[in-house]
Amino acid sequence: MVMGVILVIVVLVVLYGPYGWARWVLNRYNREEYFSGNGFDLARLILDRHDLGAVRVIETPVGDHYDPEKKRVGLTRARCGRRTLTAVVVAAHEVGHAIQDQQGYPPLRTRTRLVGLAARLERLGAFIMMAVPLVALMTRVPATGGLIFLGGLGTLCIPLGIHLLTLPTELDASFRRSLPILKKERYIPPEDIPAARKILLACALTYVAGALVGLLNVWRWIRVLRR
Repeated sequence: MVMGVILVIVVLVVLYGPYGWARWVLNRYNREEYFSGNGFDLARLILDRHDLGAVRVIETPVGDHYDPEKKRVGLTRARCGRRTLTAVVVAAHEVGHAIQDQQGYPPLRTRTRLVGLAARLERLGAFIMMAVPLVALMTRVPATGGLIFLGGLGTLCIPLGIHLLTLPTELDASFRRSLPILKKERYIPPEDIPAARKILLACALTYVAGALVGLLNVWRWIRVLRR
């Protein structure tokens, strides 16, 4: 009994630890407003200074991101609309993706192609796995159900793999693009650089959290179909 409880706690820490830490860091440095402009202002400034005037900065309710197809940086009003360290650093991180796009960074291009495919395959995988018991019952061939199950499971693992492949792209946007800009062009005080590093790492870890949640989703489907 005790070992079971410990195992559950360990699993929860592994699955939700990165997400919890990232959220804590982002919230911690999103309280004190002391910059002259907010995240939207800084994103526009950096884009213009790096010959990316054609990239738009828009307000979005779906999370801070860069859309390489529509060439726009989407920032949330609740986070980047403020004049906090989190606001300006997160905005700089998303602009880092725009700079990757401008320079033809291959992993970003690969991720862009795979993300749309992954969303469709994930829906297909869920449908296939729901159909496994019915197909096995109709055909009365256990092997058929097993093959379909494996196919559906493999499909569900694709988004998990994409999240893992996304991590190097996020780290590059954080530490090879945005952090040098923040330091060299003095957008933030030198004493805030260590905190900015934490925020940039938190931005990258949100994708680790997404991968772990995807792993939990696959495990949940396996448990459902084993019953």
